Amino acid sequence: MFGGLAGLGAQRLRGAAPAGRGAGRLGAGTAGEESGAEQRDGSPAEDRTSDASLIFIVLYDYLHGAGSSQARAPVPGRHRRRRRTIHRLAHNDPVNDLALLLSPEGRALLDEVRDTAPADELAVATRLRRDHPAALVSAALGQARLRQRAAAKFGTADAGRMFFTPNGVEQSTRTSVATYRAERMRGLGVTSVADLCCGIGGDAIALARAGIRVLAVDRDPMTAAVARANAEELGLGELIEVREADVTEVDTAGYDAVFVDPARRGGRGRIFDPEAYSPPLSWAVQAASAAGTAALKIAPGVPHEAVPAEAEAEWISDGGDVKEAVLWFGTGAPGTVRATLLPGPRTLLGRGLPDPGVRPVGRYLYEPDGAVIRAHLVAEVAEHLDGGLIDPTIAYVTADGLRPTPYASAYEITDQLPFNVKKLKALLREREVGTLTVKKRGSAVEPEELRRKVKPQGPNAATVFLTRVAGAPTMLVGGPA
Repeated sequence: MFGGLAGLGAQRLRGAAPAGRGAGRLGAGTAGEESGAEQRDGSPAEDRTSDASLIFIVLYDYLHGAGSSQARAPVPGRHRRRRRTIHRLAHNDPVNDLALLLSPEGRALLDEVRDTAPADELAVATRLRRDHPAALVSAALGQARLRQRAAAKFGTADAGRMFFTPNGVEQSTRTSVATYRAERMRGLGVTSVADLCCGIGGDAIALARAGIRVLAVDRDPMTAAVARANAEELGLGELIEVREADVTEVDTAGYDAVFVDPARRGGRGRIFDPEAYSPPLSWAVQAASAAGTAALKIAPGVPHEAVPAEAEAEWISDGGDVKEAVLWFGTGAPGTVRATLLPGPRTLLGRGLPDPGVRPVGRYLYEPDGAVIRAHLVAEVAEHLDGGLIDPTIAYVTADGLRPTPYASAYEITDQLPFNVKKLKALLREREVGTLTVKKRGSAVEPEELRRKVKPQGPNAATVFLTRVAGAPTMLVGGPA
């Protein structure tokens, strides 16, 4: 039953980074400025840097890299101590950093450094360390930086109150996607969910805001502590129970539904072997299919043939960017394929249509949304547009008429040229095109490389598509319809 997904082995699952799961520190801090003094004879003075300062320096160098413009010049004696300090840092308890930030002093310091720019961190750290413990200053500046990054996913208001880890920011589900999934859960009659591999709590928060009771489980102590703090900070502590545990050992029988989001990143980055996920993907599929209702988040590049027959597969994009794929169980629609576009939502259901035919380029070119392409629903869009493909391997639809559709962006094509940079440059000069948007599909040419070669100048704008038409490298020129 689960051989498709479990047997993927080391096959790469392409797609966007997964939602927030796994361990991670609250964030490395910054260091105060210290000069390496010299004795009168020119020899280096004894390095008297305190342990706390040295820890600060090590964290700062680790975060910014030894080759950065802010890297410090080596001080004799300090290099050896740094190595020993790095070893000691590995044994620090990051949960203590969170406790520091949750203290009254920590909260006040977080408010003070909220808008600190990266270029100002060094000076701010030096000033604050005069009145606050170095560890607290480090944690506060690191957390402020993470909150600034998280604002794109969670919004400024929530991100300014929540707590994050570096992995949590990278892997967490953006609020728009989590909210959509929570609303769909509620529409299925779900009142309680076991969120397995909850990460920093992004999905649990969306579920709770939809009025759903949540058991949020993560085995990493730091991640669970952050999820618990976030639930409390947003006033959702009564609806979200956070449990530090191995998800494979949690009894979910008392919950209407299960949401599983296996960790797809490890200490060395993205994991491409599904059985190396935490927990393994085969276990996640089995756990999801055994629940009455379940959603299993997977990489959007999952092969369609690997989707279990009893699951519904949904690809989700937000603002045109594909964010994730979800396998739904217990929805009453096994084998269904859908593409959902946010904001909206707008959902396109697959009808099993054959691939569209190939035809000459018409007046209009349609670029399907990424979720539509991933879901293999270009045929459904082409049928609505009464159009066809420009090439059997290229997901551009062409048609003679302009029809509105939320599932593709329309462009009016004015010129079709065989690939030739000189001809394109001459055409753009004639049209006085200074703003050039370059899109590509089925071409090895990089957009920036082409833009440098044609050197667009003038008051007008145009879009050029680098693609193939009936197998031939082609340039299509036009603009949004």
